Order: sequence, then C-alpha cells, then structure tokens
Amino acid sequence: MPEPVTGPVTGPAGRTGRRAGDSGTREAILAASRKRFAEHGYDGATIRGIAADAGVDPALVHHFYGTKERLFAAAMRLPVVPGELLGAALAAGPANPGESMGEHLVRTVLQAWEVHEIRDVFVGLIRSASTSTQATTMLREFVTEAIVSRLSAVARPGAGADPAGPRYRASLVASQVVGLGLTRYVLGLEPLAAADLDALVAAVGPTVDRYLTGDLG
Repeated sequence: MPEPVTGPVTGPAGRTGRRAGDSGTREAILAASRKRFAEHGYDGATIRGIAADAGVDPALVHHFYGTKERLFAAAMRLPVVPGELLGAALAAGPANPGESMGEHLVRTVLQAWEVHEIRDVFVGLIRSASTSTQATTMLREFVTEAIVSRLSAVARPGAGADPAGPRYRASLVASQVVGLGLTRYVLGLEPLAAADLDALVAAVGPTVDRYLTGDLG
C-alpha cells in the first residue's frame, strides 16, 4: 500500500534541525490556532489573527507551517494533510492499469482510512462535529476549502442540459466518500465493514466517476 502521508504537517518540506526556542514558539502558535479555529471556524481564523494571539510575526507562522491547511492539520493533530493527499492523487492519476479516476480516488481514501492513526483522528473529528455546532462549522469549512475546491477543479462544468456545476458534483463525491467512511469505519455496518477494499473500489468508483463527469439526469 502506498504511504498516504504527503509531507510533514509540522513544518515546510525540507526543513531540518531546530533552533533554541522553536519548540515553545511552535506550541504557542498551535495553541493560538486551536483557539481561533474553534471560535471563528476555519474560514474566520486568519494567519494574522493567530500570529497576534501567539505574539509572533505572521511570517513566522508561514515559516513553521507553510499554509493555513498545514497549520490546521498540525493543530488538529491530523497525521496527513487531506488536501495535499487528494491533490497528489488527482495530479498523479490512476496507478493501476485500467483504473478510472473515480476508482483511484476511492482507493486512495480507503487506503488512508485503513491506517489506524489516521482513522482514529478523523473519526474523532467527525464525532466532535456531530455534537458541537462550532466543530461542525469548522469541519464543514475545512472540507469545503481543502477537498471540495480541489475536486471542483476536475469536475465537469455545467452547461446546457447539465446545469450541475463543478462544486455540486464535488459535493456529491464528498458525500459518497464520507458516507462510505462512516458506514465502514464508524458504524461498522456489515457486510460493508468486512468487504474487500478492491471490491469496494469496483463498486463505488463508477459512481464517483459519474458524479465528477457523467450524466446526473
């Protein structure tokens, strides 16, 4: 199984070593970001605001974490950066001969969910979102920015008899994949929970293809 981690979530790729005081600064930034994300949601939490709360220059936040998505991943202790994982899968395309993009995406997501540390963190976030309005807003905004926006870039634009826009198509894909994860890994619904990964890829992949580029009528 290919390694799902596309890069460290605690700092920009290529950074090595640690200067004195880095650890305390990083923790201050993470603490400030958790508070900001919880209170203002993913969209409302700005790098400038987080930096102000942490008492550092915004450039230092970018230096340590690169992007807002990577900062969120580090703050939430996500083992992977979801948008980067998805972006890499879309850019690389199917690795297996004859596999469609939909099948490739389903396989990528399921392989990530199969890793216990990844699954446990995401299940925790989903459960938090089900009991907290603030957590729901934060997770919805993050999924919209990190996942739906990337899928929209490869979805068929609506025109003529097909008014469904790319964001609508991308949202359908998200609902399919998230629903599959919930029923397989959270609810443990049988026989889905025990189903072979290749069988699920073959069953769900064509549906994802249709959502992305097919006829929705």
